[in-house]
Amino acid sequence: MTNVNIGDKVNFLNAVGGGKVTKIIDSRMVMVEIEDGFEVPCMISDLVLDYRSQPARQQQIVDTIQKEIQEKQLVQQQQEEEARHGGLRRFAKEAEKEGAYLAFVPHEQQWLLTGAMDVMLVNHTPYEMLYTFTIKEEEKFVNVDYGQLDKYEKVVIETISREDLEYWCNGIVQAIFTRDSCDEVLLPLNAPFSLRANRFFKEGSYLMSGVLGEKAVMVCLSEIVALRHGDSDFTKLMKDGVGAQAPKKDLVKQEAPIDKHKTAQGEATVDLHIGELVDNILGLSSHDMFNIQMDYFKKMLDSAIAADYTKVTFIHGVGNGVLKNAIIEELKHYKNTENHMASIAKFGVGAIEVVIRDKEKN
Repeated sequence: MTNVNIGDKVNFLNAVGGGKVTKIIDSRMVMVEIEDGFEVPCMISDLVLDYRSQPARQQQIVDTIQKEIQEKQLVQQQQEEEARHGGLRRFAKEAEKEGAYLAFVPHEQQWLLTGAMDVMLVNHTPYEMLYTFTIKEEEKFVNVDYGQLDKYEKVVIETISREDLEYWCNGIVQAIFTRDSCDEVLLPLNAPFSLRANRFFKEGSYLMSGVLGEKAVMVCLSEIVALRHGDSDFTKLMKDGVGAQAPKKDLVKQEAPIDKHKTAQGEATVDLHIGELVDNILGLSSHDMFNIQMDYFKKMLDSAIAADYTKVTFIHGVGNGVLKNAIIEELKHYKNTENHMASIAKFGVGAIEVVIRDKEKN
């Protein structure tokens, strides 16, 4: 039913002509003054507003329609944003250690090497996470997402095709962790990541994630213990005020080669698969590849010892056992180390864990 007011200009729906509304008789009928000055009673249902003669009314209708469209768009955006987020299985068996993770999760869990996959940011901590997600594109850095993650929550940054994988292999995640009330202040997260695209075309790269409940390529950006390292000084400085004396220890430490494999404070995981060490194996013999793997193993272990790491996990793969046996034999020359098989649930039977003891205690 047409909504009319006194003064509105109207046209007759079933006859030629029209006039101006002069009186509202009831909810169904009004008086209309026609062109010769006479007033005639008309059913509202037989009238249509002459919007051309009422620019203000016309603009009001346009504004109302635009407002409705904007409200629908806001609701749709909110629904889409909520759909990107999800909770974690924090109490699952073999759940990852608390920290921030980057995950690549195939949609087809039975066919891991084909189809689309979700690029996820995982906040497996009891803190809210304010993050920015940046991708390196040639010589530039492009911010692809930013936002907030609740504690123990994941967010789908983007759903990508396999052809887009290389674009998502290099970038940086930065974040601040906060909560309404806490006894300590975590250090900000500044976590560059660099992955080889060929890693995503090996089924062995996809491991079951406890917190996600799906197989994924998981990258530990930082465990929460690493963000707490040194936080006694940092938290004390925050509590005492800006004027407090800064810690005397050197906060800037020269980066060691092992640092790019760091997973937590004093811990690292090094993948010795040849595809992770060289871009192209064309022309390399088995002996050449073995030498490259062993050289990298010794380089990373020496670096870990020099940088006071306490534990390094080396992923050697299953294969025929040649690389594994060579590593065990080489470790006999390192007096301050001991080794054992790494977690089978996390790495299968293809990894060895090297524990580095404090040199001063030996």
